[in-house]
Amino acid sequence: QVRLEESGGGSVQAGGSLTLTCTISGFAGSGKVMAWFRQAPGKGREGVACSYVGHDSVAYGDSVKGRFKITQDTVKNTVSLQMNNMKSEDTAMYYCAAGAFNPYSSFRNYLFATSYSDWGQGTQVTVSS
Repeated sequence: QVRLEESGGGSVQAGGSLTLTCTISGFAGSGKVMAWFRQAPGKGREGVACSYVGHDSVAYGDSVKGRFKITQDTVKNTVSLQMNNMKSEDTAMYYCAAGAFNPYSSFRNYLFATSYSDWGQGTQVTVSS
């Protein structure tokens, strides 16, 4: 059974940094795309970053480009999201997601929630100005 568990959420001041980690169990991760999404109250789920496990392919949402970085550890079976220079608009519930890689799909399609079949429960991030 696939299980994704997020950790590392919390409160931070604007301009600060926070790192989220998604621990993967139930599958090895190979052939998968892992992603981070976020959802603020009253808004839709937004793709933040995605990474093809074991490969260099990554993509970022426009609002976080240059500030956030997604990394993977195939030994520990984790995917992390390093968030720097945080802004109040980064406040949201952050979710980890896993989906199958499709070589015929543009990699930016993995910033859309419909590309994913498995989700974690989420971890709250609050940025105060």
